[in-house]
Amino acid sequence: MYNNNFPINKWAEEDRPREKLVLKGKASLSNAEILAILLGSGSRNSSAVDLAKIILSHYKNNLHDLGKVGVEELKKFKGIGEAKAIIIIAALELGRRRQVKDINAKPKIVSSQDAYECVHSLMSDLDHEVFKIILLNRSNCILKVETISVGGVSGTVVDPKIVFKKALSIQASSIILVHNHPSGNLQPSKADLSITKKISNAGEVLDIKVLDHLIISEMGYFSFADEGLM
Repeated sequence: MYNNNFPINKWAEEDRPREKLVLKGKASLSNAEILAILLGSGSRNSSAVDLAKIILSHYKNNLHDLGKVGVEELKKFKGIGEAKAIIIIAALELGRRRQVKDINAKPKIVSSQDAYECVHSLMSDLDHEVFKIILLNRSNCILKVETISVGGVSGTVVDPKIVFKKALSIQASSIILVHNHPSGNLQPSKADLSITKKISNAGEVLDIKVLDHLIISEMGYFSFADEGLM
């Protein structure tokens, strides 16, 4: 509707992102309009909305991918300085944290999807492997989510003693193992199969059942239990 050289303050009021939010509500805004509000202003030749569209287009309109970038990468866009880059990164991080379920509410896990929803926003966009456990009570309600180990791009070391030390410390009745694959490949490796069996066998001795093991990536998740591997 408006060309690049037509400043936002000359637009019809209902088309300006901030005014549109007030008049029509936040759901009426496109991703570019929301990002434009964060930017506050554009560059010499582009409005804030146009600059937002350029940035989003570069990442194929994928907010997940945009959420991974750092300050220096964003500063490569004309019109984006350090301050604007920090605002974008902070806003996306706040959105990511909002997705994290309130563990204190003790949601109940009745399926692999429930477990995935509990932790995917913490792990799906990481560029290194992390191994976590979801600790459950007898009713399969979440007691806590604990990080067991942090590794590199291709793997992380998991010590079953640490897993069950954390489980015993809060008297968990069962656990769900979770780790991510930064590569995006959801298929379990031989090491994944081995550690799952090792921890499951130890759990039987301690009467702490290992209900499932999830592998998480940007593509979704793989459930050992759903695939009959537990």
